[in-house]
Amino acid sequence: MKLRKVSAASAAVLALALTATACGGDDKDSGSSGDGKKITIGIKFDQPGLGQKTPDGYAGFDVDVATYVAKKLGYTEDQIEWKESKSADRETMLQRGDVDFIAATYSITPERQEKVDFAGPYLLAHQDVLLRADDSKIKSPEDLNDAKLCSVTGSTSAQNVKKELAPKAQLQNYPTYSACLTGLQNGAIDALTTDDSILAGYASQDQFKGKFKLGGFKMTNENYGIGVKKGSDLKAKIDTALEEMVSDKSWDKAVKDNFGPANYKNEPAPKIGDIKS
Repeated sequence: MKLRKVSAASAAVLALALTATACGGDDKDSGSSGDGKKITIGIKFDQPGLGQKTPDGYAGFDVDVATYVAKKLGYTEDQIEWKESKSADRETMLQRGDVDFIAATYSITPERQEKVDFAGPYLLAHQDVLLRADDSKIKSPEDLNDAKLCSVTGSTSAQNVKKELAPKAQLQNYPTYSACLTGLQNGAIDALTTDDSILAGYASQDQFKGKFKLGGFKMTNENYGIGVKKGSDLKAKIDTALEEMVSDKSWDKAVKDNFGPANYKNEPAPKIGDIKS
């Protein structure tokens, strides 16, 4: 009787082991092929035109780029797990392995390159200003002197303009970019500054179409790259995917789809490894 109990238990353990082997467990296959497993990608959830979580899913230029890359890595759209990557968390998320890669207005900088690797760049953005469509006074960064410039809490963009280009600018602190847009629309502020791609994304929203324009000042270069864990072999694979996205014109389509309504004068697609200082 005792022998039968041990045998039954052993058989149960063996059955469980076989079942686990057949299922393959929950381990992610970091970018080799889509074989039923998931790839986890970090994006912004709150940046219209770039990375935004909507009732219908996820939308924006970064989302389109990341989806294209994932497909080239062998994953279908339903195998992508999207994870919010806030600016302050990006390096940590990659280092911990929370995500396979991040496409989230992630500017390539020497400081960040010490912690993570970057594929790309896939977009060259610039710090710019957003103005009311009928504004005829602000034609250069110097014209921001004495103007009310929106500063989003936690952002250094407006402070940089005041320090370097327009020392007499009047900084107005707002909690979000959306609040800045409302202030710009009703005349409480004169200009909003951050990356031109981000400004174009906000201005492209249905409720703001035709109401704003970009200044076109190109005050800095922001090289957006796709972040991966230091030493990851995904970097080379993603670089190849980005080159294919440009060559088959999918990149141009993504720019038009996401930034077109704001008349965004985008730079040509950057060459892999060409980081503008």
